[in-house]
Amino acid sequence: MPKFKRSHLKFFAFLTLLTTVSTSLSLNPWASSSATQIFAQTSDARKAEADRLKQQGIQQYRISQFEAALKSWQQALIIYREIKDRIGEGRVLGNLGVTYKSLGDYAKAIEYQQQSLVIKREIKDREGEGASLGNLGIAYQYLGNYPKAIEYQQQSLAISREMKDRLGEGQSLGNLGIAYASLGDYAKAIEYQQQRLVITREIKDRLGEGQSLGNLGIAYYHLGDYAKTIEYHQQSLAIKRKIKDRLGEGQSLLNLGNAYDSLGDYPKAIEYYQQSLAIAQEIKDRRGEGQSLLNLGGTYQSLGDYAKAIEYHQQSLAIAQEIKDRRGEGQSLLNLGGTYQSLGDYAKAIEYHQQSLAIAREIGDRNAEGQSLNNLGYAFFKTGNLTQAEKILRTGIETWESQRAILGDKDAYKVSIFEEQARTYRALQQVLIQQNQPNAALEVAERGRARAFVELLARRNTTVEHLNLTSLQPTIPVLQQIAKQHSATLVEYSIITEDFKIKGKEETHESELYIWTIQPNGEIAFRQVDLKPLWQQQNTTLAKLVTMSRDSFGVRGQRLTFVAKVNRSNPKQQLQQLHQLLIAPIANLLPKDPNQRVIFIPQQSLFLVPFAALQDTDGKYLIEQHTILTSPAIQVLDLTRQQRQRVSGKDVLIVGNPTMPKIGNPPEQLPSLPGSEDEANAIAKLFNTEAITGQKATKSAFKQLIPKAKIIHLATHGLLDDFKNFGVPGAIALAPSADDDGLLTSGEIIDLKLNAELVVLSACNTGRGDIKGDGVIGLSRSLITAGTPSVLVSLWSVPDSPTASLMTEFYNQIQQKSDKAQALRQAMLATKQAYPNPKDWAAFTLIGEAE
Repeated sequence: MPKFKRSHLKFFAFLTLLTTVSTSLSLNPWASSSATQIFAQTSDARKAEADRLKQQGIQQYRISQFEAALKSWQQALIIYREIKDRIGEGRVLGNLGVTYKSLGDYAKAIEYQQQSLVIKREIKDREGEGASLGNLGIAYQYLGNYPKAIEYQQQSLAISREMKDRLGEGQSLGNLGIAYASLGDYAKAIEYQQQRLVITREIKDRLGEGQSLGNLGIAYYHLGDYAKTIEYHQQSLAIKRKIKDRLGEGQSLLNLGNAYDSLGDYPKAIEYYQQSLAIAQEIKDRRGEGQSLLNLGGTYQSLGDYAKAIEYHQQSLAIAQEIKDRRGEGQSLLNLGGTYQSLGDYAKAIEYHQQSLAIAREIGDRNAEGQSLNNLGYAFFKTGNLTQAEKILRTGIETWESQRAILGDKDAYKVSIFEEQARTYRALQQVLIQQNQPNAALEVAERGRARAFVELLARRNTTVEHLNLTSLQPTIPVLQQIAKQHSATLVEYSIITEDFKIKGKEETHESELYIWTIQPNGEIAFRQVDLKPLWQQQNTTLAKLVTMSRDSFGVRGQRLTFVAKVNRSNPKQQLQQLHQLLIAPIANLLPKDPNQRVIFIPQQSLFLVPFAALQDTDGKYLIEQHTILTSPAIQVLDLTRQQRQRVSGKDVLIVGNPTMPKIGNPPEQLPSLPGSEDEANAIAKLFNTEAITGQKATKSAFKQLIPKAKIIHLATHGLLDDFKNFGVPGAIALAPSADDDGLLTSGEIIDLKLNAELVVLSACNTGRGDIKGDGVIGLSRSLITAGTPSVLVSLWSVPDSPTASLMTEFYNQIQQKSDKAQALRQAMLATKQAYPNPKDWAAFTLIGEAE
């Protein structure tokens, strides 16, 4: 089933700022008259009682007795208000807010923190104000409103810095790191946690140092770097043991268990979870006990020991219900539902998922609501109740989209949180196909890809202040109109995955490939390909096949993460197998005229497929039969078409072999590209202009010239893995100057205003990037966002001589009034004659507009 973390949720010990309350008694001197002495004694006694109740609440909170803590603090609040102790009132209100957050009642948490904030501002308690702002940020984070969480944490940070409160500054930085981690911006999360780590070491805050190291470990966990994850958690664990922080020790052990669980080392994961559980039980940390039990249940589910998984999840549920931890209760119920789903007991799975859903809605946890709807919808699908499954999954999609709407124009955040959300879109496609509704499934497939990109382009293309996102929903008439406008056959792929029990364990594998074609006349056809034989009979997957096909002719372009025997003496084998899977099922639906366009809409690993080089059983390459383009989504084509109508550039801007910048640590200069300089000069002659090369090709000079350019050609190094600007990989190497390092990053490109109808990146790997549910996040996406409707990029490291020949022929064809797609086809065919190996002529792909 489409699921989250192998269908079970894990608890992570993210350590967030809680209001710290002074435990000392502030007894004020009073006048010596007998009347005032009596009043003073009475008042002091009442204050002492309130302070006692406040401290009692703190002790109760620390051992997860949340209801008791609430009662103590409510009583203290009555007294503080009665004796008009505004300081005590403000602090207790803050503590009540923290407790309601722990109970999962985020609305009440926010209400109390807001009341506390008003008082602290009134009495000019800046330290308390900062604490309230921080806790408001945490409450909004649990609600999934990450921009608001960051806003409050930034305000809290500003107060700490103003007061030169280094401890508070560190806590605010740590909470900002947590907020950015929740958004999937792990680079920024690490940056903030590193800043906190520096402060904790500077002020010798060993507790904070341990927390920072732990949160760094969690950030690296989500990046998949488990070696670093374990390293940081081990450091954190050592500190917590040294300072005898038993609560923190248990949390580090829990997180180490998560790392080993993800590595598939289940015995070690269980060992760490059991140690964490023992500590929680010893110190009466009921919440920590529930967390450890929940994670133990998840690991036993992965092992296929469903009886043990259920036993642990039930124990976790009982604790959550006992301490009235509504969020923990919902997660335990969701995991129980997932386990029963794995057992095929869908009636029980549905029962638990419905309970989980009710709690998520009650506490306003949109993320948990989306997960519950996803799993509930899939359970109904497996029971054959397709109508109910469709209804629930559509509600799930609406939940995800409302969560993304909160993020406004924060593109990078939308890309991050969409990764897990995409599962619901795929599940709904399965339901609709089962109901024989392929057109409705196509709408969902399109709705579930490149959404952040579509919204980003739509915002750039409109002058309306508030974009109506509902108008961007793809409908069949809209998609048909796009095919007609582009005079193209559109081919959209969707890879469906499912869970299968293999040797008693659950594994997620590709199950089917859905393919839709839309003809220029609006006719839609659907085909289905069974992918299970790939891994059942051939011990491979579609993703591995794509990588093997590239490796077979020496252009791997990415690390192989599996052991495979690649037959390089017969590269046709993989290219033909890919053709059999991707093209053969729709071959009779593609145009007979090779000059008519076919636009492929890939997904996941298919973005790396060299479609031009795919071979049929007769050995014919696809480029010999069709004019090919690609796009991350059909709707992106509508938006690039709008951009094409607005471009106003007149000049041809050609850059070749700049004086290379230095990269790395220690810095080393990138190698010169004399072949690229020859290529640039040859193309410049075609356009009767002069190429910019060497020291003249600086980043600042390039940026000054681009607004007037109609065509931009860059023959230089394209860099990928070492450069990320706010989560967007990729950089173009230009000549450094006194003002900059010469590296034009993807993040900088997004902010440019391009008027060019075409940008050609004649460099290595410029079409690659981070492959997400939103498409390829890299240079090509940034250039289209910046305003160009057509981008020509490469899928691997391109050789000099063949590339120079291909580019020269491409521009020759452009000058003969061929459209860009036809020009690329002719250039590929001509280059293939001289250089038959696909690695020499099939690297480039045209994204966007042909005209």
